[in-house]
Amino acid sequence: MNENYFVKTHAIGNEYIVFNEEKINFKLTEKAIQRICNVNFGIGSDGILLKVPSNKADFGLRIFNPDGSEAEKSGNGLRIFCKYIYDYGFTHNQEFSVETKGGIVKAKMIETSNGKAKLISVDMGKANFHSKEIPTRFTTTEVIGEKLNIQDKEYEINCVSIGNPHCVILKNELNIDEIKQYGHLIETNHYFPNRINVQFAKVLSRSEAEILIWERGAGFTLASGSSSCAVASVLRKRNLVDNKVKIKMPGGELFIEIDDNWNVKMTGEVRQIAEGTLSDELIEDLNT
Repeated sequence: MNENYFVKTHAIGNEYIVFNEEKINFKLTEKAIQRICNVNFGIGSDGILLKVPSNKADFGLRIFNPDGSEAEKSGNGLRIFCKYIYDYGFTHNQEFSVETKGGIVKAKMIETSNGKAKLISVDMGKANFHSKEIPTRFTTTEVIGEKLNIQDKEYEINCVSIGNPHCVILKNELNIDEIKQYGHLIETNHYFPNRINVQFAKVLSRSEAEILIWERGAGFTLASGSSSCAVASVLRKRNLVDNKVKIKMPGGELFIEIDDNWNVKMTGEVRQIAEGTLSDELIEDLNT
């Protein structure tokens, strides 16, 4: 693998660039991340995944948002990273573990095609509804059905952590313009000390829901794995769905399963877009 080699992959429209920390000769500073993720001045991406050493799991992963901030966990990012690990021969095992800032995750290659991972299942850990551990500044033990005033609107919110914080709002109808207008205001509200991911969710049946996503540090996005897990967990908590749920997003679909102990498993497709090497000129711009 050449120096400064990258792979760009999408998981139902949520795209990430993957680097191996041992194979890059520049620092992933906030400025460098923003530049690489910029579609005009860099490669263009919803974020960067960095393979790092781990003494707790088979592999280590750091996840960066396009604004340069670091995320605890990303469901789509994890599946993309696991495809990279399997496809590029870091392991030949179809099951392995990955350490993230949001905890250790177990992954399984469900389906392969021509030696490449196609359908991947990831154990996302436990859904945590404890208000202070999400974290939020609400005084209630759990934030389920609490009111949040944002400018001219009052939202009924439900919060959960899937290793990263989420705010789920149930809607009768979904409106992209609305989440683009209010998503950032909810994300940065003072009730959420680490900011928060935001989802608008519409229940379609006991086994299906449709969502729109405002991702912390990224904005409106076509798909999100951890958001899908968060929505399924909240809907299950409120007894609106069964333990197996299909989550539909503009970018595609994910299948979420939640057991009686709130362990969450996510399954979905991943497809590589491109691979290559960063140019010397881009590296020069990153270092100036």
